[in-house]
Amino acid sequence: MKEARLEHDSMGDVSVPADALYGAQTQRAINNFKLSELRMPFAFIRAVALIKYCAAEANAELELLSADKADAIKQAALEVFEGQWQKQFPVDIFQTGSGTSTNMNVNEVLAQLASRGSGLTIHPNDDVNLGQSSNDVIPTAIQISAARRITRKLQPALSHLESVILSKADQLHDIVKTGRTHLMDAMPLTMQQELQTWAFQVKQCQQRLDALLPQLQALPQGGTAIGTGINSHPQFAERFCASLTSFTEMEFVESENKFAGIASQDLSVATMGELASIASCLMKISNDLRWMNSGPLSGLGEIELQALQPGSSIMPGKVNPVIPEAVAMTCAQVFGNQTTVSIAAQSGNFQLNVMLPVIAYNLLQATELMTNASYALADQAIQSFTANQQQVQKALDKNPILVTALNPEIGYEKAAEIAKKAYQEKRPVLDVADEMTDLGRDRLSSLLDPKKLTSGGLAE
Repeated sequence: MKEARLEHDSMGDVSVPADALYGAQTQRAINNFKLSELRMPFAFIRAVALIKYCAAEANAELELLSADKADAIKQAALEVFEGQWQKQFPVDIFQTGSGTSTNMNVNEVLAQLASRGSGLTIHPNDDVNLGQSSNDVIPTAIQISAARRITRKLQPALSHLESVILSKADQLHDIVKTGRTHLMDAMPLTMQQELQTWAFQVKQCQQRLDALLPQLQALPQGGTAIGTGINSHPQFAERFCASLTSFTEMEFVESENKFAGIASQDLSVATMGELASIASCLMKISNDLRWMNSGPLSGLGEIELQALQPGSSIMPGKVNPVIPEAVAMTCAQVFGNQTTVSIAAQSGNFQLNVMLPVIAYNLLQATELMTNASYALADQAIQSFTANQQQVQKALDKNPILVTALNPEIGYEKAAEIAKKAYQEKRPVLDVADEMTDLGRDRLSSLLDPKKLTSGGLAE
């Protein structure tokens, strides 16, 4: 057995591993919560450490905490924030619904580090948690970690994806292909137009995230237990947000209503909704790529994705669209995360939501998945695929739906007769239309020119 030491909390003594930086309350959580092997994302732990850093600075400014203690806590928090001591946060995400166990885990680790570094006696509750409650720390940490991960990780990934799509679109500007609705042949468009559609979807995802960020940056910290701010200095929240803004170079402000930030998780639902909309966007792009790449002989075969690995353990030479498939699975996971967050957010009974840890976990996992999926789709699928212009042209030449352009000249029913005959006889619509109308081949060639039809409007 590992060597142990005895730690004490308000409930008595607890045996803790001798090399652990955490104390009695963390150990109780480890003993009590053995429901999974899932732990809080380190992005979330970093956010809690950042809260402790800014809280110590605010409390020192308000002369509630000595400068020596505040500096020691800040140094310890900085070490955790920068990635040290990651193994010291072992609490299961399925724990007390307020996240008190994770808050106390961070408090105890910082108190131990700060005490060692300064030679002072620093208490996890009285000093590190001064002017705070788990009930405002954990919701605040959810918002900080989500805002930072969106700003620093997800938005750059989406911007990169948009840029790569637009670059590829420019390369394919002169390739005209058959459009498809209901997976059936439709009017033509250019590959550039098709890809620009994807890029615009991605752009709109970014715009919606931008609109959400100000809400994420309005924090309930300072509301303490239920929103009244009991045991917190009246100026604490303002000082705290000023410190956080200075540290992160992001503008954080006090929530207009701290009760709402503690009692509800509507904002997490909204954020998760935007992540799900990104998943919907990436799923659409992934499935389009898979269909366009299908075959290569018996499918559409319009593009060829880069071959990244053998596709079968039994069929030699088979290559599969592995990146779009992997991205589609991340999207499926995010839709599941959305369901979890939506259900968890309904557990805001009276003055506190009691499913905060699982909300934090799913929100941050979804953000990470969409970040990584955006880069994968951009760099391992879209940037490197090649267009099969011969196959695209072959399908376009046989597309009877081009006859739509003749509607203003000969009417819908006559055009439908031409389309059906062209399809049944597997002949180009131009040849059939030349036989069944008196417009003349030159006029028909102009009216049915696929390139012209990609511009819309009435044929000249």
